[in-house]
Amino acid sequence: MTPKTVDLPSINRDSKIYVAGHRGLVGSAVVRSLQNRGYHNIVTRTRQQLELADSRAVKDFFSEQQPDCVIDAAAKVGGIHANNVYPADFIRDNLLIQNNLIDHAWRSGCRKFVFLGSTCIYPKMAPQPLKEEYLLTGPLEPTNEWYAIAKIAGIKMCQAYRKQYGFDAISLMPTNLYGPGDNFDLENSHVLPALIRKFHEAKIAGKPEVVIWGTGKPRREFLYVDDMADATLFLMANYSDEQIVNVGVGQDITIRELAETVKDIVDFNGNIVFDTSKPDGTPRKLLDVSKLSALGWQATTPLQRGVKSTYQWHVQSAEV
Repeated sequence: MTPKTVDLPSINRDSKIYVAGHRGLVGSAVVRSLQNRGYHNIVTRTRQQLELADSRAVKDFFSEQQPDCVIDAAAKVGGIHANNVYPADFIRDNLLIQNNLIDHAWRSGCRKFVFLGSTCIYPKMAPQPLKEEYLLTGPLEPTNEWYAIAKIAGIKMCQAYRKQYGFDAISLMPTNLYGPGDNFDLENSHVLPALIRKFHEAKIAGKPEVVIWGTGKPRREFLYVDDMADATLFLMANYSDEQIVNVGVGQDITIRELAETVKDIVDFNGNIVFDTSKPDGTPRKLLDVSKLSALGWQATTPLQRGVKSTYQWHVQSAEV
């Protein structure tokens, strides 16, 4: 069956835009990007003001605010360790959050919904680079399948609401993101902010080495979060289809190369030691971004510049 097509909505600077998860890495960057472009009717709520896992609270919020557009950057996120230790939390919380947002946004008359997913939705051993059509073609990476399954369910919910109701919901799949506002907690952060913190603390403490999980051989792609925000607003205005869209830079490096980059930027003079008893995770995750490129968007922040900016933010925030 051919899916219903929906004309692109007229989302302009006067439109009411609700950014869910505005305090997180992506959400805060989206708010910055909206403000920089002159959008002035931005709605946000902290978790204390609105518990997104509470269906009644979310229903009341949408009945009151009736936003024209929703950008869903709200999620429970974390790295390999957090996903391994808290699998129930990751699948339950993310399903509740996205189900409530998608359903009540549609019921309130929202004209555009932007769902942000993750590259962990793709099979662990999928061909590289990852194309959008590889979704659901093989087993997932076991260390974060709980989060991945929740995100896949979100994609399918957006597609179902488009098919049945004509709801203009689009799904974007960002690669590994980093930047100002990142989570630097060593217990549940992603690899790049964890490396920044480890090297910085080792430098301050005068330690002779930094120990890193795994072999250093896996390859990863990294997108600066302000570029992700820019892509989100670009697709909000220029894309309307049930098919997912990869958002990345189309280039990757090894974890070893990433560690060397962070070491140089932090100016750490010790050694790097790889703990090969720890898991590597997926061998490679590189996105095919040809679809996004054909739509007319590409990333502009080089990794070196982005990591330097992120490190400076971390140092300044730690001093506050």
